[in-house]
Amino acid sequence: MFSFRVYSIQLMNWFQSKKKKTHLTSKHFDCKPDMTRVNTGKFGYKILLFCVLILVLTSCKKKETNQVQITLATITTIAPTNITASTATIGGNITSNGGGSIYQKGICYSINTNPSKTDSIVYNRDTSNNFTCTLSGLTPNTLYYAKAFAINNAGISYGNQQTFTTLKQQGFPVVVTFSVTGITQDSAICGGDVTNDENSKIIARGVCWSKSQMPAISDSHTTNGTDTGSFTSKISGLSLNTAYYVRAYATNGVGTSYGDQVSFITDDSTNIQSCPGLPSVTYGGKTYHTLLIGTQCWMKENLNIGTRIDGIYNQDPTSGQIEKYCYNDAESYCDTYGGLYQWNEMMQGSATPGAQGICPSGWHIPTNTEWSLLISNLGGVNSAGGNMKSNTGWNNNGNSSNSSGFTAVPAGLRYYYGSFAHLGDYEYFWTSQPHDTTSSWYWNLNYLNTVVSQNFDLNTLGFSVRCIKN
Repeated sequence: MFSFRVYSIQLMNWFQSKKKKTHLTSKHFDCKPDMTRVNTGKFGYKILLFCVLILVLTSCKKKETNQVQITLATITTIAPTNITASTATIGGNITSNGGGSIYQKGICYSINTNPSKTDSIVYNRDTSNNFTCTLSGLTPNTLYYAKAFAINNAGISYGNQQTFTTLKQQGFPVVVTFSVTGITQDSAICGGDVTNDENSKIIARGVCWSKSQMPAISDSHTTNGTDTGSFTSKISGLSLNTAYYVRAYATNGVGTSYGDQVSFITDDSTNIQSCPGLPSVTYGGKTYHTLLIGTQCWMKENLNIGTRIDGIYNQDPTSGQIEKYCYNDAESYCDTYGGLYQWNEMMQGSATPGAQGICPSGWHIPTNTEWSLLISNLGGVNSAGGNMKSNTGWNNNGNSSNSSGFTAVPAGLRYYYGSFAHLGDYEYFWTSQPHDTTSSWYWNLNYLNTVVSQNFDLNTLGFSVRCIKN
């Protein structure tokens, strides 16, 4: 500004000097002054002075600055809510915009600490300073870190870090069906064990039963609490001398699941008697009911003992453990029909008729003679089948009265090359009587008639086993 003033003064002095020279020249030549030039000079002089004055005044005005300095926004992160296995809700609160407009905000999150905008992001596009975001696609049972963020012209700012852990993945509950006990003419005792609620609260549990296989809660059922763990149910209102199927069930927020199926037959007290002083025997965690026919004490159910192996493998009586086949390699068939055994496995390496084999202590594998006596007591080979066969489960109306209570079920067989066949059509019972070194005697019943047949076949076949008391 100082230099501009100096320049203005110099300019005025120059103009004054020019004016004087002009006047002297006019007098020197003794000429009459040119009034046009003089007047023009005066007018121009005035204009010049006015311009100089404007420039000076303008340059003397102090330059004003009205710019506001913008700083980073201030934001806090709101604690997460509504946490599930794969989602969570979390938000932020912008307490100061830093003097500028917020043009982007949201939540950044990661499984690593101190997440930033380079990690996973969910944006919030409303105009409120308080906002929420829903995080989705999260991994179950995982710890996450999250921060709210806001961006203005000064840059990005983050809120405090929040943490949360997603819930475990929910699934159907796991339930086990217990064996049936306390069987009467019209009732029985069963139960189950809910071993895992799969991260969703149990809302119902119990047992369901039907005369048809694979009963569900749409059939008759009990209700036994809303907890995990074991429970006992009484099944009532049953029909006399009738086969029933039972499954334990448990329901949680995901749905209903079932335990394995078990079966039983109600008693007919007028014709069926248990062995004196021994109504049942527990073996391998399962309960077997006894049946007195003549002077013989039989098990009322097919034996179901041992560890299941697939049908493609031969059983090994030297393995140190009992092995069994289940029809179609499914444990549920063993629960209903009992296991299937090769002869050598059943005999546990013995070749002596009447050996204990895989039966419990005090019991043994029946001999050919003992089977013959049973058949004779039940009417002989032509009609005994009608008294022995169960009244459900046989194909093509092959069910019988089961008046003896023996309850022979159509368990089918395992062929020597590993496949299964004839479920619902035939029942094959091993004897402990060898025929030769590679084959042994058995008895079988069929769906066509009441005949009980005797024959022999290879020891590598898989047949059912009944035990008889010593």
